[in-house]
Amino acid sequence: MIKERNIVVAILLSIITCGIYGIYWFITMTDDVGKANEDPDFTGVKAFLFALITCGIYGIYWNYKIGKEMYEANQKRGINTSDNSVLYLILSIFGLSIVTYCLVQNELNTIARNN
Repeated sequence: MIKERNIVVAILLSIITCGIYGIYWFITMTDDVGKANEDPDFTGVKAFLFALITCGIYGIYWNYKIGKEMYEANQKRGINTSDNSVLYLILSIFGLSIVTYCLVQNELNTIARNN
């Protein structure tokens, strides 16, 4: 089951906790995308550990990969959407991964509402 999250609250909690909530948000969001796409290998803890081990390089790839995963999840549900993976990649290259988090969470909230 995918949980609907308030994006503004998630951003504020990430700022207030100096990024600790942001890590939690990253992990749970990745898990939710894996559930939405029925991909058991796409997990948040694994993605977070890979990002740590590669000093953030995997995080850039993750932004691209999560765009592909969301596109497939939406296609499985018959939701007409575009593939935003390149947009997410460009945002992460410019240090705006938080924008990707918001966009992905918005799509997840749509899926959660429709279930």
